[in-house]
Amino acid sequence: MTATPDTTGTPGPKSGPVGREDENRPHRVLGWIPYLGLGVAIMLALVTGRVEGSRVAVMLGLSSLAAGWQYTMHVQVADRERRQVKAVVFYLGLVALIAALVTVSPFFGFFAFSGYLQIGLLPRRLWPPAIAVIAGLVATTQVGGVQNITHGLLAPFLGLVVVNVLVAGVVTYQSLEEDQRSHRRARHIDELAEANRRLCEALEENAGLHAQLVAQAREAGVMDERQRMAGEIHDTIAQGLTGIVTQLEAAAHADHDPERRARHRELARRMARESLAEARRSVQALRPGPLAEAQLPEAVKEMADRWAQTSGVPVRVEVTGSPVPLLPVVEVVLFRVAQEGLANIAKHAAATRAGVTLSYTDEVVLLDVVDDGVGFRPDAGGVESYGLTAMRQRLRQIGGLLEIESSPGEGTALSAQAPVAGPEQAPPPGENDA
Repeated sequence: MTATPDTTGTPGPKSGPVGREDENRPHRVLGWIPYLGLGVAIMLALVTGRVEGSRVAVMLGLSSLAAGWQYTMHVQVADRERRQVKAVVFYLGLVALIAALVTVSPFFGFFAFSGYLQIGLLPRRLWPPAIAVIAGLVATTQVGGVQNITHGLLAPFLGLVVVNVLVAGVVTYQSLEEDQRSHRRARHIDELAEANRRLCEALEENAGLHAQLVAQAREAGVMDERQRMAGEIHDTIAQGLTGIVTQLEAAAHADHDPERRARHRELARRMARESLAEARRSVQALRPGPLAEAQLPEAVKEMADRWAQTSGVPVRVEVTGSPVPLLPVVEVVLFRVAQEGLANIAKHAAATRAGVTLSYTDEVVLLDVVDDGVGFRPDAGGVESYGLTAMRQRLRQIGGLLEIESSPGEGTALSAQAPVAGPEQAPPPGENDA
């Protein structure tokens, strides 16, 4: 008899951990086959009367021992590598019990084929000898028992052994290989699922950290801008107002000298104009005038046109992607970068033409300012201007960055990158207070 081998578990208290419920349901069903084979063999042996007298007790005792051995010593396929010694001991004991039962009655061939089913518990190198031994035991039952081998049936017996080895060997190897591939696939799927779960967790954690960093950078930028404005007000407007008050007080004490009084009033008037200009400049520094009337692309185009008229250098402005509204602080920083880039071209580049490109993507906005001027070495010390340094810092505060590419005689390319939107869709309170 031959059967398709199954490297499955047998129900009982020794069952190991199961991986997937759907995969192990048929394993548990097939795990009853050794017990079913024992039951059929015992029933046929008793009904046909092939076992008599004291041999009945021997048969029942060996059958009970075989069932107990199968129940208590069986190792799950999933545990065979971890419990390899027990698996080999179990299989050797199973083969010995099959041999003993086959000598009692050939009907125990129904139990003998369970040896094929459990070959997968052995190391791969033991599969061939195990198949040969089980094939010999099954062939013994097919010729009617051990006693018939010596009564002229030796040649048929050997032929049956060869047939069983060939047929059972092919079927067993194919089934065992497929079973191992199935287990490897299941392990790979589990590993991929675990890796995917960890990747999702890492992405969520990184997204949270990025949002937190952007929020912190924005808050730091707001504080830096407030401190800068406070310093400018103190150094310009406040000092100008103090000077105006001083000149007016001096004029009030010069009633007896009209010329001196007129001079102090003229100084006060001039200082008032200068303070007004400083106040306007400070307000525009918070949000440039063009941005108050248009979106960033239009504001940049307007500013570039004015720059071209002033500098005499033609400039081309391009917008790619779909423009979207940005946070005010992001628009201000990008506008200032474009303004500073063009200003540096006019001062240092000796260029014949320039270009400004705004590129919108789902994640970031890119601003490129290029020229065909004399260029420079960005890695040379003391090259970067105060304006570029300030822009680099402001971009960093909103989660952006600034890169400069240039070489002597090859022109310069200034590239700024800023996020389209942070974790919040509106600037923090007070960001645009003016």
